[in-house]
Amino acid sequence: METGMMERGRPGAAGTGTALCRVARAGLLAMALVGAVPTGILPPSAAWAQEATPDTAEAATAGVETVDPAVVAQVAALVETMKIADIVAILREEGVEYGRTLQADMFPDAGGQGWEASVSMIYDTARMQEALVATVTRELAQAPQAIAEMQAFFGSDLGQKVLSLEVEARRTLLDDAAEEAARIAWEDLAAGGTARVDLLERFAAANDLIESNVMGALNANLAFYSGMQEGGAFGGEMTEEQMLTDVWAQEADVRQQTTEWLYSYLTLAYGPLTDEELEQYLAFSESDAGRALNAALFAAFDDVFTPISRALGVAVARQLQGQDI
Repeated sequence: METGMMERGRPGAAGTGTALCRVARAGLLAMALVGAVPTGILPPSAAWAQEATPDTAEAATAGVETVDPAVVAQVAALVETMKIADIVAILREEGVEYGRTLQADMFPDAGGQGWEASVSMIYDTARMQEALVATVTRELAQAPQAIAEMQAFFGSDLGQKVLSLEVEARRTLLDDAAEEAARIAWEDLAAGGTARVDLLERFAAANDLIESNVMGALNANLAFYSGMQEGGAFGGEMTEEQMLTDVWAQEADVRQQTTEWLYSYLTLAYGPLTDEELEQYLAFSESDAGRALNAALFAAFDDVFTPISRALGVAVARQLQGQDI
């Protein structure tokens, strides 16, 4: 596993699931893994909102002060070039929407402003971006000679075109109807067995998008249940071994959902690119610089979403505390 391991399962007798956002590379793809069993009603309360908020940035920034200031400046410029702020803004929008999904699935007649406040604090854009940039900086400090190549590619006309298409596709897929249309478009494309299908599959393989997203999603899910355990949702009855077992039991479903979403996204995002342009993007992805950036971004999003997932678990547990089960 990339960073730890997994999650999702049946806590105690009630059972629950998550729909945690995962982000990968290729302009920062997102996974939404869904599944929940309603478990009751609780009066709203914001008393635990601050407590549930993750110290994402504080943990992630550790060690950045030792990085060469020149590298810090280079990474800051790269982050701006790659439109990271736009992606983080979309991630917050997705997170807030996911908070509504959690409420509807787990306490549909409760939550209210207290729950909304907690979710909003958990998905704090400034803290998310600070943590993401810190990890990317720390990771790329190990390969500083490659940063200029990354900047050259994403600062080029093709790089900017790719990034704009990725951001727009990500924003488009916030709509359920658009996501379904993208899924159908991929299925139609795959059925034809065209050269574009081969290109997209090679791109996914070069960036390890399926495997890394699956592992990251499972890691985030485990963090969610750890948060629920920390918040007292399971009454001490669910062991870490049980959590891990339940997580691994969902691996096949997570992989299927990941693969389906991923190729729907790639089909939508790169539809306007010519095969030649996509080949150039693939060539960068397969280069040493592309691989270093890919690894840094996966590490960064793990550092962002693991504490967010844990905080959501704590928040859900707190929300369920006053409920008769």
